[in-house]
Amino acid sequence: MKPDLPAHAAPEDAAARRAVKPVICYPVEGLPAPGLGPYIAARDGWEMVAEVLVPAREARCFDVPAGHFFRITSVEGPQVGDLNLWNAHDLHERFYSGKTRALHGTHLSAGDRMWSNLPYLREMALITEDTLDWYGFDDFGGGVHDVIGTRCDPYTHNLLAGGQYHHCCHSNLTRALAERMGMPLAEAELHVHDVLNVFMCTGFTRDTGQYFMKASPVRPGDFIEFFAGMDLLGGLSACPGGDCSTVHSSDRAACYPLLVQVFKPHTALLGWQVSAANGYDRTHGL
Repeated sequence: MKPDLPAHAAPEDAAARRAVKPVICYPVEGLPAPGLGPYIAARDGWEMVAEVLVPAREARCFDVPAGHFFRITSVEGPQVGDLNLWNAHDLHERFYSGKTRALHGTHLSAGDRMWSNLPYLREMALITEDTLDWYGFDDFGGGVHDVIGTRCDPYTHNLLAGGQYHHCCHSNLTRALAERMGMPLAEAELHVHDVLNVFMCTGFTRDTGQYFMKASPVRPGDFIEFFAGMDLLGGLSACPGGDCSTVHSSDRAACYPLLVQVFKPHTALLGWQVSAANGYDRTHGL
């Protein structure tokens, strides 16, 4: 946080320096526009091929073939979730929240893509519908579906509060991936990564710049929907913070399940292809 009382006096041109207009770091006009119409049309006659109910304070893995859709839906009560995505054939390729944030902003919605990490950097999934898109940004600067938080984890919990809490989303995702892949917990943990905070309402305080959470506006029946740009392995944790209105990682919060459904379109999207690997030649100037 910035100090309330800086140790150094402002220079004479401080106001002029602060008044310099910002420049967008990564203009995205060069990216092909997704054009959601064909994706919406592809849902006509689709078939649900898989369904996974993620229990409260737990995580589950699920598979989404390339060219399929998946939805995460609130059921029973307001609940946020932490989403990991991996290339189903190579766990080293996974969702890159930092670059996704740099390209699309702090909070995602329909039309935004979820990108994979370097050196792959290609589209993993496209958000095709978001029933909470009406929320926008509130008077506190809060928005829904953030890529600014990491995931609640037992290490930070231990650092700040002490104790051994095992239902943080990091541990939930670790257990789920270990079970799905048949690997030791220590190996699985290394593949768990920063998340899309599904349904979570977050922002940064304007006075101190601190990451905050507040009660999610999600209600049963709300969903966020994705189109898989490659064969995906997903991991979703129903956060132990519930709707994150009061506490973060606790057995006291009211928590509810989340529903994941996978849909196969009746016909493939015309002209659609699996996301291509990034075109950089990886010579790094040598």
